[in-house]
Formats: sequence, C-alpha cells, structure tokens
Amino acid sequence: MTIPNLRYNLVVLGADFSLFLVGLSFASQSTILPAFAEHLGASNVVIGAIPAVMTLGWFLPSLFAAGHTVTLARKLPFVLRWTIWERAPFILLALAAFFLAGQAPGLTLAVLLSMLLVITGTGGVLLPAWMDIVGRAIPTALRGRFFGVASLLGSLGGFLGSFGTAYFLEAFPAPAGYGVCFASAALFMALSYAALMLAREPPATAALPPARALSAYLSGLPALLHRDRNLTWFLVARCFTVTAMMASGFYTVYALRAWGAPDSQVGVFTAVMFGGLVVANVGLGWLADRAGHLLVLGLGAAATVAANVMALAAPSLEAFTVVFALAGVQAAAVNVSGLTVLLEFAAHADEQATYVGLGTTSMAPVAFLTPLLAGVMADALGFEAVFAVATVSGIVGLAVLIGRVRDPRWASDNRGNFQGGT
Repeated sequence: MTIPNLRYNLVVLGADFSLFLVGLSFASQSTILPAFAEHLGASNVVIGAIPAVMTLGWFLPSLFAAGHTVTLARKLPFVLRWTIWERAPFILLALAAFFLAGQAPGLTLAVLLSMLLVITGTGGVLLPAWMDIVGRAIPTALRGRFFGVASLLGSLGGFLGSFGTAYFLEAFPAPAGYGVCFASAALFMALSYAALMLAREPPATAALPPARALSAYLSGLPALLHRDRNLTWFLVARCFTVTAMMASGFYTVYALRAWGAPDSQVGVFTAVMFGGLVVANVGLGWLADRAGHLLVLGLGAAATVAANVMALAAPSLEAFTVVFALAGVQAAAVNVSGLTVLLEFAAHADEQATYVGLGTTSMAPVAFLTPLLAGVMADALGFEAVFAVATVSGIVGLAVLIGRVRDPRWASDNRGNFQGGT
C-alpha cells in the first residue's frame, strides 16, 4: 500500500524529532541537569530525583492518554495544541538560572523539578498520539532508518552544541552559563515545533473505536498481557534494563566529586556522550530494519552494563569519560528502537497507541523509584554500590531479553484485537 506524502513526512517529522533531541542536549539529563543541581547544593537524593521525575513524566501518563488518543480521527491537532507545554518551560528554567538561582538555590531546585515534570508529563500524554502519527506516516521497513537518521542528525547537533555548552559554562560564571544552555534548549524546541506544524497526517486506516470510560479501557489490559506472553516477557526485561540505568544521573556528579573536575568538563562529557550517539546511530537504524529492533535494544542493554562496569573500574577521569560514550550508545538504541518495537508488538494499526501506552506506563514505577533509591544508596553506601547494583540488574535484563523474548517482527503469537473492557 502506498503511503501518501511519505518523503515529505520523512523530512518534516525527522526534523521535528532531530531538533527536539538537539534541544534536550542543552538540558541533558545525564550531564547538564545534575551539574546544575550540584551547583545549587542539591543532595544525592535530590539529584536522583531529576531522572526520577523525568521518567515518571515520560512514562506514567501514556497509557491513560492512549484511551483518548485512539478515539481521535486526527492526532496532529491534539499534539500541536498541547506540546507547547512540553517546550515553553525551558524559558522559565533559563529565567530561573539567570535571576533566581543566585539568591534562592533551594527555590530554584523546586522550580527545576516542577518544570521537568511539566515538560515530561506533557510529553508522556502526547507520546501515543505522536507515535501513532509516525506509525501511519512511515512504513515498518523504514522506521528503523527513520529514527536512526533523525537520531543521528539530532546527535550531531547535540555533539556540536556540546562545544557551545562547554564555552557557555566557562565564559559565563555559574549559574548564568546554565541559563544560556536552557535558553538554547528553548530555541531548538521552538524550531522543532515549527517542523511539526508542517506534517501531513495520513488518514486513519480503520474505523475508530467508540469512546469508552477509562476504567473500561484499562480493565481489558490484563487479558491482553495474558494473551501476549511475548510482550509480558519484554516488559519484564525492560524493568531490569531500566533499573540498570539508575546510575546514569550520577556519572557526572561522581566525576566532579571524585576527581575535582571543573564545570567546563561537563561540556566534555556531553561531547563524548553525543559522540557515542553519533557513532551508534550510523549503524543501529540500518540494523533495526534488517535484523529487528530487539537486537538493537539488546546492544543498548549491553552498553549500559559496560558503562556501569567502567564506572566501577575507571582509574582516572580520562578513563571514566568512556562511560559517557557507552551511555551514548545506550541512548541511541532507545531512540531507534525503544518505542518503535512497541508498534511492532501491536498486531493492528488501531492498537498502536495502546501498546505504546502500555509499554511506557508499565515502566513508570521502576523508572521513578530506582533513581531515588540510587540517591539513598549513594548517601549510605557510596556511588560504587549504585554502579554495582545497576550492573547486576542490567545483566539480568539482558539475559531475559535474549532468553525469553522473540522479536515481534518474526514472532507468530496470539496478539491482536484489543478492545478494552466492556
């Protein structure tokens, strides 16, 4: 079947995703945000709350929004209306860094966490709708390369931007340097929105389901998980691999404290991380289209394990920098395949929003609690204990992924026809 406006949508949706990633690079969850919180005097628990709040926002709302999403004849107007709240808070973060952080660091931390929850919570609500647009606009055989190329361009932009980040943090005394970073994030988020406005949403290919009460919609999910055992095992594996990522928010803080690195080193870490992203994105999109997204996610999980092992074993700041390259590989795998694989678990196009919502919301408790636990563990036992627990969890997750999950592209199972409860 010919998909209308395919090349056009490849360009504009790719530009939307790439520019969004560049914007996020100026407020990186792994480098910029923890360093800003460290400058404000945050404890390890508060630093751990940064990835906890962000992952809660990204993951939790999706399933609850999916029930509404599947009833919309057109998803793009819904996304455009609300995604402003996913982008405008970066302006408020910049203003807080410029005018509030010096006088009221505690209040600034509260603003930071609040704005991150608004940004990611809005993104979590809109994620099923945006992925449904991508799923209808871009065929399965091109999705890996679509996300791979878009992630590559976003990573290249983030890599180049990291030199700007290093300059900003060196040229402007903290916290003003962080304010310039957040203002740069807001600029690229605005460009991303402009690209998204140009998208041409394909029409729905199936009759829209009737609107149902949320309780009725959710009551059908246990039967779906019981029927689709492959999806259930995939979610189990993802729980462990998400837990393995709990150390990522502490890599920068550990390096700053253990080796007394200056703030400008954060820009170097960001450059190395995006260098890993660039190199990984070159091949992972191609690999996903030919060998399946499950293999790509397995490689990402292996990179996470290797990063935590390196964090434990690195004898110097220079050696520790490799951790950020491996974190970039892991991020590339998630960008290319983390959501796309959920589209393939869905047997029918009208189920895609449900599978994306279920695959993200089910991870919310783990993704929220493990960084907080990591912060408590870092205070009580040291960063090395966090890295060790993350390593073990990553190994278990990788074993489940290899041993129990079949790639949905090749699997023949009892998926399909999710209608929700009655």
